[in-house]
Amino acid sequence: MNKSSSKPFVIGVAGGSGSGKSTVTRQVLASIGPEMAAVVMQDDYYLDQTHIAPDERHKTNYDHPDAFDWQLMMQHVQALRRGEAIEMPVYDFSLHNRSSKTVHVKAAPVIVIEGLFALYDARLRKMMSLKIFVDTAPDVRFIRRLQRDISERGRSTQSVIDQYLETVRPMHKQFIEPTKREADVILPHGANGPAVDIITTKVMTLVRDLQPI
Repeated sequence: MNKSSSKPFVIGVAGGSGSGKSTVTRQVLASIGPEMAAVVMQDDYYLDQTHIAPDERHKTNYDHPDAFDWQLMMQHVQALRRGEAIEMPVYDFSLHNRSSKTVHVKAAPVIVIEGLFALYDARLRKMMSLKIFVDTAPDVRFIRRLQRDISERGRSTQSVIDQYLETVRPMHKQFIEPTKREADVILPHGANGPAVDIITTKVMTLVRDLQPI
């Protein structure tokens, strides 16, 4: 997309770990076409931890806002809004550190910002045209997180439980749950069909007449 005076339609998708944020994002992309959207994944904007010994990195509180590189994320969102492509970082959860790889993300008429703290920063919220909070029961979120971390990140069951009790649960209550008040739309029971259909219909209506430029 070339630079244009028109601003992209920016969607924020927030919610707790395992709430169904990625499902909502995938369905939005499916409704408008992947070429119409640029997706910024907050999980990939964890701070670089090269300066920390590998056996110490797991002690980082990954569920606290301070664990993220807000400056880089802000710069990338602003670049996409200007019509510029970005090189989005890739976080390696097995190493607890940022990978040397990046993902080339082209500018598009729609920008989706997905993450635990997508609605946390006021500067990001001001850029958003639609703010979504995916609200899912704690037990469901924990089960999903447990399954994901074991199958995709090589974690042990006990390590997932320990992290949930020590940081995930208290950080959710302190930092993530309050951002629900900032949402334009709250999706109850996670990415439930009827609610997501309303969201995708709204987005499709808004971008229907947009042409890639």
